[in-house]
Amino acid sequence: MADYLAFIQGIFQSFPTFFYLLLILAVSFAIYKVITAALRRALISKAKTKNQKNNALVFLSIWKYAFTIIIIIGLIFYLGGDIAGLGLWAGLMTAALGWALQKPITGIAGYLLVVIKKPFQIGDRIEIGAVKGDVIDITLTHICLREIGGTIATEEISGRVILLPNSILFEQNIINYTMMDEYILDQVVITVTYDSNLDKAIKICQDAIDKVTQDFGPGMPKPPYIRTYFQPSGIDVKTRYYVKASERIRVVSDLTQEIFRGINRAIDVEFAYPHTEVVLRKKMKKKAR
Repeated sequence: MADYLAFIQGIFQSFPTFFYLLLILAVSFAIYKVITAALRRALISKAKTKNQKNNALVFLSIWKYAFTIIIIIGLIFYLGGDIAGLGLWAGLMTAALGWALQKPITGIAGYLLVVIKKPFQIGDRIEIGAVKGDVIDITLTHICLREIGGTIATEEISGRVILLPNSILFEQNIINYTMMDEYILDQVVITVTYDSNLDKAIKICQDAIDKVTQDFGPGMPKPPYIRTYFQPSGIDVKTRYYVKASERIRVVSDLTQEIFRGINRAIDVEFAYPHTEVVLRKKMKKKAR
């Protein structure tokens, strides 16, 4: 009976500690919400460019994790009671993290890599390993991509969202389509026969790309141009141009149609394609000596 009474007394004695703990957590959560809302209004509303918006989102993400860490350290100190207790708790947490959370810790290092080195930002089109997509969010542990391709062999948006662990950044090559600017170099290639009028084929391709890109504005790093190369069955005519990564597939389709119509209208330009021709020639008799 005495043990039972002691147990009940211990519960009541510890109740104020748990009450204060819950109160601290509730107040901290309210403070976090108020400060976060104020920061979001102040930063996002004033961000005009893509870089400014990305920096604002990254700052808000860092603020969330920093506030959480501060609360955890404060609770450890509160429960430990002194600096020695804090050191003991910190040592135990470090050992636990090092043993059980190796991948998440590597992911946090990957997050710091993205924040400091900025190999890509929110809104960039990137390729990591075999995955391509537009970056829609960067968290402490994962990168969220709006997938391109995937379900089809092209670079159109598939409708799926991919979560990549940040730790993969140390294992795969990272290709950023839009790190320097929004334009990438692309091309449409046709092959014309050796009997074709090459100058006219070049003009058809140049007129087609000028028509398709006439609304691009002055943002292109370089005007469209044509390159030609010998092939076993004809001459490659390569129409090269700079295009926004998100518009690549549409422009390829429009340019293909324009070139096809132009070649069909020309009577002295023909497509070269794999086929077999049988040429019959009359055998000449050898002259008698």
